[in-house]
Amino acid sequence: MDNDDVITTLNDLIETSKDGEDGFRACADDAKDPTLKAFFANRAQACAAAATELQNAVRSYGGDPETSGGLGGALHRRWVDIKSMITGKDDKAVLQECERGEDVAVSSYRRALEKNLPVEVRTMVERQYQGVLQNHDQVKSLRDQYRST
Repeated sequence: MDNDDVITTLNDLIETSKDGEDGFRACADDAKDPTLKAFFANRAQACAAAATELQNAVRSYGGDPETSGGLGGALHRRWVDIKSMITGKDDKAVLQECERGEDVAVSSYRRALEKNLPVEVRTMVERQYQGVLQNHDQVKSLRDQYRST
């Protein structure tokens, strides 16, 4: 894998991380439960830290890092905004939409890990992927809790 491919892969993950940061911030804004607000705000910060780490890696490979999320994330947030107006932004609906966003993040990281990444990049991406899986599982668990109430 040449430098351009590494940079492209990392920039894709930056967009994913930025989308996650924006999505979690939107969920924090929309959630009613203070515990959920805090959880979402914390996850937004973790996504921001992941994006910063990825941006530094892009620079180390001589590239220009992405600074914002992708079009898909922006479209998903618009859909969440529209759906939230209809459903009244209850915490269950917020968690359902958050889980959809995390499904996208899991897929993005899996695609990156299918590539022949340099060892140090693969190590970072695998570590971040574990965080993405943890986010997904926590959101799903919270959604299940809210679904049963």
